[in-house]
Amino acid sequence: MTWAMLQEAWRAMGANRMRTFLTMLGMVIGVGAVVLMMAVGQGAQYRVNQSITSMGSNLFILLSGSTTAGGLRTGSGGVNTLTVADANAIAELPGVQAVAPLHPGGAQVVYGPNNWSTQVYGTTPDYLEVRSWPVAKGYAFSDSDVRSATRVALLGQTVAKNLFGDEDPVGKTIRIKQSPFTVVGILAVKGQSLDGRDQDDTIMIPLTTAQRKVFGTQFQGAVRLVMIQAASQDVMPRVERSINELLRQRHHIREGADDDFTLRNLTALADSAAEMTRIMSLLLGAIASVSLVVGGIGIMNIMLVSVTERTREIGIRLAIGARQGNILLQFLLEALMISILGCLIGLLLGVGGAVLVNVITGMTVIISGSSVLVAFAVAGGIGIFFGYYPARKAARLDPIEALRYQ
Repeated sequence: MTWAMLQEAWRAMGANRMRTFLTMLGMVIGVGAVVLMMAVGQGAQYRVNQSITSMGSNLFILLSGSTTAGGLRTGSGGVNTLTVADANAIAELPGVQAVAPLHPGGAQVVYGPNNWSTQVYGTTPDYLEVRSWPVAKGYAFSDSDVRSATRVALLGQTVAKNLFGDEDPVGKTIRIKQSPFTVVGILAVKGQSLDGRDQDDTIMIPLTTAQRKVFGTQFQGAVRLVMIQAASQDVMPRVERSINELLRQRHHIREGADDDFTLRNLTALADSAAEMTRIMSLLLGAIASVSLVVGGIGIMNIMLVSVTERTREIGIRLAIGARQGNILLQFLLEALMISILGCLIGLLLGVGGAVLVNVITGMTVIISGSSVLVAFAVAGGIGIFFGYYPARKAARLDPIEALRYQ
């Protein structure tokens, strides 16, 4: 019975090909737009998640405080108020997994005829753990290198490529601000940060080497910032309070006075960025879904026209014994077929458009199975929803009045 109805629905659609195509057009555009927008939105969400992962997990960044001179206040980092001793004290707090003090600065780096301007970070081996940053080739410098202020360096992939090209950098000597350094390892690829900065455009050297031989310090042991990793996300609020209390005590800050440091929760900032991207993805899908509703209204209009044109046919069917349920199912199947066929064509256009966007712009697009299933489910639901009223109207026609209809 159902198969016969499907064949009848197919013949009815084929009898008015142009009208059927124009009816499907709304669904084609709607489904294509939804698939394309969801692919772009999920691609953006994936890029943000990759950036968050590259930062490391459960992170705080502790910055030096500001200073006031001549009525002018500098921002965070205006004066060195943090020390290695502060970092060591923070490492002893409950819930803290790893701590890495940093003393960064910009420098021109030279190897043979090649040179490159980059960011040089003086730090400790714990920095690699805090940032979840493995060494791709060679090895990392050790705590003994930090104690001895050894002239060794870890290169990011961007620096290695610009200085050495295809040559193996490990074991070679580079010059940082005219000081010779031996390259002991190459860091794994990290990619862009959330603010678009190339994280691979960096060099890491022992903290004491940066303090004593490259950038210098205002006083012994001073650092510009400290990165802190909590043991888990659950303990982060407690760790944040403990750090604030510890530093205020160590820096002898009176009650009510401003902090001479700034503590930022990088995980909270990353989560906010991820949430914004997720909302953007949903918003794009919702905007595109408006086209599906328009397509559904088009299906209802055409099905109403079809019911009017086939009134005598409906009357004959009812007169020879067809039930109202049979008529209802017949017209629902026609609406559903129009909707599903439009969905298939729209799906092909949406996937093709997403691939084209990726090729032309280089944007990351992700076409997931869930978005395809959602498109089919929504298309089928719209076909049934907007096709039900015309089908119900056809099923409730009076056979005698239908046979008299001209």
